[in-house]
Amino acid sequence: MSDATTVLLTPLALLERRVLGVLIEKQKTSKSPDAYPMTLNSITTGCNQKSNRDPVTELDEDDVEETLADLQKKGLTLKITGNRVDRFRHLLYDVWRVSREEMAILAELLLRGPMTEGDLRSRASRMDEIADLDILRSLLKKLGDRNFVIYLTPADRRGAILTHGFHTASEIEHYQANAPISGPATTQVMAITRSTPEASGTAIAELETRLNEAFQEIAILKEAVARLELKHGV
Repeated sequence: MSDATTVLLTPLALLERRVLGVLIEKQKTSKSPDAYPMTLNSITTGCNQKSNRDPVTELDEDDVEETLADLQKKGLTLKITGNRVDRFRHLLYDVWRVSREEMAILAELLLRGPMTEGDLRSRASRMDEIADLDILRSLLKKLGDRNFVIYLTPADRRGAILTHGFHTASEIEHYQANAPISGPATTQVMAITRSTPEASGTAIAELETRLNEAFQEIAILKEAVARLELKHGV
C-alpha cells in the first residue's frame, strides 16, 4: 500500500536509475524464478537493451558492479551470495512504500526519463495494468504529493510531460526550460501548428524525442567524466 507521507528524495545518478529500473522491470516481467534476483551479467544486458531504454547505453560489468555497490550503500539493493553466482535484488517496496502500479510507473520513468502521460500509461501497463488515463492520473497525484514524479509541463494540459523525482535540481530546471510548451520551443511548435495543422502532433513528438535524447546524452557524458576523474584522482 502507498504511504501518504511526503518523501524528500535524494537524486540518483543516471546509471543508478538505469540499474534500478532494470531490477524492477525484471522482477515484474520474469516468468522464471531463475531470472530474478538477477546476476551481474543479466543486469548489464538489461541496462544495454535496445528497446524500452532512453538513452541506449553500452555499459560493461565493471560499471554496473560499481553502481550496484553504490546502491547497496544507499540501502536500495541487496547482494545475495552463497550460490554458484552472486545475484542482486532491489529493496524499493520497503524503502519507497509504493503500490505495484506506482512501482511500474516509476520503473518506466527510470528507464526512459520524461514522457507524456499517454506513453507512460501504455508502457507501465506491460508490467501492471493501468486501465485508463483517469486511473493513471490518480496514481500520479499520489506519487506527485510525495515528490516521486514531477510535471515538466502543466498537468492540466493535453500531452502533459512528466518525469521521476530523482533528477538533480539542475536537470529538472533544464528539462522544464526546454519543455515543448515553454521557452523558445513553444514558438517553434506554434509556428508548425499554424502552418501545417495536420502535422502538429508528429512535429511535437519529434521535438520531444530530440530534446529528451540530447538531455540524456549530456547526462551520460557527465557521468563518464565523473567516473574518469575518480579513477585518475583528478
